[in-house]
Amino acid sequence: MRLNSQDSYKIYISGVGGQGIIKSSIILGEAAIESGLNVVMSEIHGMAQRGGVVFTELKLGNAQSSIIEEGQADLLISFEPMEAVRVMNKSSKETNFVVNTAPIMPFNISNSEFPYPKLEDILTELKSNSNSLFAFNAEKIAEESGNILAMNMVMLGAAAAIEGFPIKKESLIKAMDENLPPNSLDINHKAFEMGYKQVKSRK
Repeated sequence: MRLNSQDSYKIYISGVGGQGIIKSSIILGEAAIESGLNVVMSEIHGMAQRGGVVFTELKLGNAQSSIIEEGQADLLISFEPMEAVRVMNKSSKETNFVVNTAPIMPFNISNSEFPYPKLEDILTELKSNSNSLFAFNAEKIAEESGNILAMNMVMLGAAAAIEGFPIKKESLIKAMDENLPPNSLDINHKAFEMGYKQVKSRK
């Protein structure tokens, strides 16, 4: 997708601390610049330690503010299924979703009167309120690639395969190479390609 001077492409990323969301956002931002796009990115909101809610917002192209208005996200990437539901106010029937289906249960769920929803109910809700939903167990794919910590690169690979995604795949790979430890690149490249194929194979 080529953005004209009046267009912007809005990406909202949600999940919990420890899933590599911050690193993923940095890679996306640098790859967008490499692709010749203007980038405005939010500060990280929430708590970045393990278990705290984390989200970032990126606007590519014609944008002044990084804040994505309600119903305006073009792509919502959620590293945790319930977090996708939590931020659905940012989406519309035109939004594409990429969702990791492996849940992270809140520490206080056992004492709550509201148990964690069934995954099939979460996915039904997302599917009925989106343009397309690509949901898969990114943790399992990362393990198959060689390291569960590569889950965030599985998610980036999947995002890169979404129709209309404006960042060049080659630019994402270059940004990965510049921001990840050299001894992890083989695994992360494999994870990225496996995520990319998850989406491409469903089209």
